Formats: sequence, structure tokens, C-alpha cells
Amino acid sequence: MTNKDVEIGAVLTRLEETVAARRGASADASYTASLLAGGPQKCAKKFGEEAVEAALAAVSGDKTHISEEAADVLYHLIVMLNVSGITMDDVARVLVRREGVSGHQEKASRQ
Repeated sequence: MTNKDVEIGAVLTRLEETVAARRGASADASYTASLLAGGPQKCAKKFGEEAVEAALAAVSGDKTHISEEAADVLYHLIVMLNVSGITMDDVARVLVRREGVSGHQEKASRQ
């Protein structure tokens, strides 16, 4: 495995491409396809469950467990974004727009 193989941007791009490729696949043959077939509500519910598991893992202090749960969160986030018609590039544009802006200022600007 090269450094490029584990670069987070490259990994997330490959994951996003894999999720997109599963759209329309048989729900019996693909877990991703079964989530997508359930629509935004099913994908959001599963994302929420995984986020809670990641939070609980963080409290445990077990780095391996935290990493595994974080990977589940990122996967389910990408599935939820896909079913909602949102790409990682869409999210990246928001993050770029927020760079250098205080979190307090950014939150106040949305109210």
C-alpha cells in the first residue's frame, strides 16, 4: 500500500465512486444498494446510529475502536449524501467557504 492509497481525499473519492456505482444494484446483493433503496430516511437513520456508536467509542479511549466507528460514520455519511443528491465536492465548497471564519461567526450567520 502506498501513501496515496491511504490519503484521506483519495480514499473518500474512491468510496464516493463505489457508493454511486451501487445505485440501482440489487438490494439483495449490495448493502449499499439496500440503504439507498430505503431512501433518505433509512440512510439518515443509519448514519445517526453510527454517529452515536462513534461517540460512545470516543469515550472508551480505544483508538482502534474509534477508528473503526469513524470509518463507519464516513461511509454512512457518503451514502446519506448520495441518496440526497449531494457530492463530497458540494460539502468541500462549504468547508472552503468557512475556512478562516470563527465557528461562532459562521453559526451566527446562519441564524
